[in-house]
Amino acid sequence: MSLNWLDLSILAFYAVVLVFIAYKVSREKKGHEKNAQDYFLASKALPWWAVGTSLIAANISAEQIVGMSGAGYAGGIAIASYEWMSALTLFLVGKYFLPIFIAKGIYTMPEFLEQRYDRRVRTVMSIFWLTLYVLVNLTSIMYLGALAVNAVTGISMMTAMIAMSTFAIAYSLYGGMKAVAFTDVFQVTLLVTGGLLITYLGLDKLAAMHGGSGVLDGFTTLLHVAPEKFDLILDPSNPNYKNLPGISVLIGGMWVMNISYWGFNQYITQRTLASKSLQEAQKGIALAAYLKVLMPVIVVLPGVAAAVLHPGLTPSDKAYPWMMVNILPHGILGVVFASLVAAVCASLASKTNSISTLFTMDIYKQIIKPDASEKHLVLVGRIAAFTSIAIALVVAEPLIGKSDQAFQFIQDFTAYFTPGVVLMFLLGFFWKKATALSALVAGIGSVALSILSKFVLPENFPFMDRIAIVFLLCAVLAVAVTYMSGGKDQEKAIDLSGVQFKTQPVFNVACLGVVLVLIAFYTVWW
Repeated sequence: MSLNWLDLSILAFYAVVLVFIAYKVSREKKGHEKNAQDYFLASKALPWWAVGTSLIAANISAEQIVGMSGAGYAGGIAIASYEWMSALTLFLVGKYFLPIFIAKGIYTMPEFLEQRYDRRVRTVMSIFWLTLYVLVNLTSIMYLGALAVNAVTGISMMTAMIAMSTFAIAYSLYGGMKAVAFTDVFQVTLLVTGGLLITYLGLDKLAAMHGGSGVLDGFTTLLHVAPEKFDLILDPSNPNYKNLPGISVLIGGMWVMNISYWGFNQYITQRTLASKSLQEAQKGIALAAYLKVLMPVIVVLPGVAAAVLHPGLTPSDKAYPWMMVNILPHGILGVVFASLVAAVCASLASKTNSISTLFTMDIYKQIIKPDASEKHLVLVGRIAAFTSIAIALVVAEPLIGKSDQAFQFIQDFTAYFTPGVVLMFLLGFFWKKATALSALVAGIGSVALSILSKFVLPENFPFMDRIAIVFLLCAVLAVAVTYMSGGKDQEKAIDLSGVQFKTQPVFNVACLGVVLVLIAFYTVWW
């Protein structure tokens, strides 16, 4: 075992503090019984700082920390485009999508689809998201988190997965979204602290190997000895071009992926729906965007440093665990290890809470027991959360364990669905003629055309470019089906005249700041 008594004491302190926070925020006032809004949307009372940190905690987990470090080890900082383009996407979501969702007063994304289209669309998308969250998201978080825990402690993968899942359930199952969101503030603070520590010490060690010292010398050394790792826009000759195809990360399929993830993803949008107000949610989104700008320093740069410090690692996803075990002194190792466990547990809690929301509000309440009481819905939500964890534990290793770069596997898999998801919502928002049939055609066509493209397009055709092509083809299909159905304005079309799209100056200035920072990054490392 690499952890000593000091590291284990820090880990224990983290666990105690987290459970204490969850207990404090989960208690209801005397005489008040927790209802569905309390459990699934934190009573719609989250402040902006809880919204922003919870967005990051839901997003950054083992697949980002371990997976993106592995991608950085294999291909360099180009993978950071996922983080930096996400920062821009968040502002787009905050200004144009979130006002519509909040005006509609929804619990889930499929609920919006029923309001705009019909129940068929809601049910289909509920089943899709439940399947994706359990079989892809939960499994990847568990497996990659266990991979890191196994590397540091030596305990078996299954034991690590069970331990982290049990802990996440223990502090989140009773309190629901409120417990998840407020503990996320602590989790993200620990995540950022631990991530910066491992980056700093990794760069310092790199500097020392070349006669220097400190993080600046280390970064300069990294630029000098591995310049090929600092290309943000890859050319076709790069072996990683298939995953990050040049200019497409700026103007192509990545936008479709990011809009789907940050705009229409239940376990992301649920945090903003639980905010005190639209303005609070938008300020939280701005905070999350700046944290996304910082994330590559925490989750990509350690992998790039590891490629120089210890070349030849297989699989590349072992880069972050190797850095933890080999460069961190005891005490700091405990902090970084606790931050990794925090990221895994925060995402597990977020995913299970959203799974329980989707199943309870979109399947159970709508199809199985429409007259269920508020108390009964909360109970069903807890059972659904527990069941999803149990399923994921069984299938995690068979589904995720065979991949060298798990993060890329996740992106490639979800890419089958994202073009259709984005079209369903965009057409529903902004085109009054869009019909339920056209939405279903876009969704089903997205999967069908993506599968077909595997046989039609060249074997090494970039999946991100495939997304853009499928998106355009599905848009043509949806428009054609709409006009074949009469091309009339739909009764359920959204009236945008009453939606507040005007944003506060602080939101606008924050957006401009991110744009300027990203222009600088891509100018320097084009």
